[in-house]
Amino acid sequence: MDRVAKIKVVVFPLSFFPLANLMIKALENNLGPDPASALTHGLGEWALIFLLLSLAISPARRLTGIGKLIRFRRMLGLFALFYAVLHLFAYLAFMLSWEWQTLLEDLYKRTYIIIGAFALSILIALGATSTKKMMKRLGKQWSQLHRLVYIAAGLAVIHFLWLVKSDYREPLIYAAVLTVLLIVRLRVVKRLVFLNR
Repeated sequence: MDRVAKIKVVVFPLSFFPLANLMIKALENNLGPDPASALTHGLGEWALIFLLLSLAISPARRLTGIGKLIRFRRMLGLFALFYAVLHLFAYLAFMLSWEWQTLLEDLYKRTYIIIGAFALSILIALGATSTKKMMKRLGKQWSQLHRLVYIAAGLAVIHFLWLVKSDYREPLIYAAVLTVLLIVRLRVVKRLVFLNR
């Protein structure tokens, strides 16, 4: 087992820690006055965190010169999908009690839910095509498809921003992080920053 594989063995179970922490708080009735909302929002926020971490892998690889970092990108992206799906199920189960009529009403009244649904749909498509077999089958189209991850991240940030009603500081921090990650992908910036890489 090489060093990267050993690190992944550690990172993989650690990635379940946010879920375990939320579940423990839920069991201890320590999620605040609105536990259903806190659990749902907590899962959604961790989906966004993992998504941004996966997007940070490529620039981190170029900055550090550690090519093997790329081997963590798919795992982090799949954890983003994992937490996003849990976010959806928590919303349906704990906030809507599986009442589909209420879901349709929410979709009509709350645009941020539609935005979130689009983001999740992209993540599902990317997760379904993340295997080496799908990479070979899609060829050049695979890279084009997986560039949609930036659109998914943008939609996720907008979803979070439109969700909050008063304190915008947290979603704006995520928006700033995503903006930086998008800027470093620009060719001109790449040439300047990674000139000697």
